Amino acid sequence: HPGGYRELSGREVEVLRLVAEGQSNKAIGVSMGLSALTVKSHLARIARKLGTGDRAGMVAVALRTGIIH
Repeated sequence: HPGGYRELSGREVEVLRLVAEGQSNKAIGVSMGLSALTVKSHLARIARKLGTGDRAGMVAVALRTGIIH
Protein backbone atom coordinates (compact mmCIF):
# COMPACT_ATOMS: atom_id res chain seq x y z
CA HIS A 1 0.00 0.00 0.00
CA PRO A 2 1.67 3.25 -1.12
CA GLY A 3 1.95 5.64 1.77
CA GLY A 4 4.94 7.70 0.71
CA TYR A 5 3.38 9.69 -2.09
CA ARG A 6 3.21 12.83 0.01
CA GLU A 7 7.01 12.75 0.21
CA LEU A 8 7.55 13.26 -3.52
CA SER A 9 9.62 16.33 -4.32
CA GLY A 10 8.49 18.86 -6.89
CA ARG A 11 11.13 17.54 -9.27
CA GLU A 12 9.92 13.95 -8.79
CA VAL A 13 6.35 15.03 -9.52
CA GLU A 14 7.56 16.73 -12.70
CA VAL A 15 9.39 13.55 -13.78
CA LEU A 16 6.21 11.56 -13.13
CA ARG A 17 4.14 14.01 -15.16
CA LEU A 18 6.47 13.58 -18.14
CA VAL A 19 6.45 9.78 -17.72
CA ALA A 20 2.64 9.96 -17.82
CA GLU A 21 2.93 11.78 -21.15
CA GLY A 22 4.91 8.79 -22.45
CA GLN A 23 8.30 10.50 -22.61
CA SER A 24 11.51 8.46 -22.43
CA ASN A 25 14.12 9.02 -19.73
CA LYS A 26 16.30 10.73 -22.32
CA ALA A 27 13.48 13.08 -23.43
CA ILE A 28 12.60 13.85 -19.80
CA GLY A 29 16.26 14.62 -19.15
CA VAL A 30 16.45 16.97 -22.12
CA SER A 31 13.32 18.89 -21.11
CA MET A 32 14.39 19.14 -17.45
CA GLY A 33 18.10 19.74 -18.06
CA LEU A 34 19.10 16.45 -16.43
CA SER A 35 21.06 13.42 -17.59
CA ALA A 36 19.11 10.24 -18.40
CA LEU A 37 20.94 8.65 -15.45
CA THR A 38 19.63 11.33 -13.08
CA VAL A 39 16.11 10.77 -14.42
CA LYS A 40 16.58 7.05 -13.79
CA SER A 41 17.60 7.67 -10.18
CA HIS A 42 14.56 9.95 -9.68
CA LEU A 43 12.37 7.14 -11.05
CA ALA A 44 13.97 4.62 -8.67
CA ARG A 45 13.18 6.93 -5.73
CA ILE A 46 9.62 7.50 -6.99
CA ALA A 47 9.12 3.74 -7.40
CA ARG A 48 10.29 3.16 -3.82
CA LYS A 49 8.03 5.90 -2.44
CA LEU A 50 4.98 4.74 -4.40
CA GLY A 51 5.62 1.04 -3.84
CA THR A 52 5.64 0.08 -7.51
CA GLY A 53 8.52 -0.65 -9.85
CA ASP A 54 7.16 -0.05 -13.32
CA ARG A 55 6.30 3.14 -15.17
CA ALA A 56 2.65 2.24 -15.73
CA GLY A 57 2.21 1.43 -12.05
CA MET A 58 3.81 4.71 -10.98
CA VAL A 59 1.54 6.68 -13.30
CA ALA A 60 -1.55 4.76 -12.11
CA VAL A 61 -0.74 5.44 -8.45
CA ALA A 62 0.05 9.09 -9.19
CA LEU A 63 -3.26 9.58 -11.00
CA ARG A 64 -5.27 7.71 -8.36
CA THR A 65 -3.76 9.70 -5.50
CA GLY A 66 -4.01 13.05 -7.27
CA ILE A 67 -0.25 13.64 -7.55
CA ILE A 68 -0.80 14.29 -11.26
CA HIS A 69 -4.03 14.98 -13.15
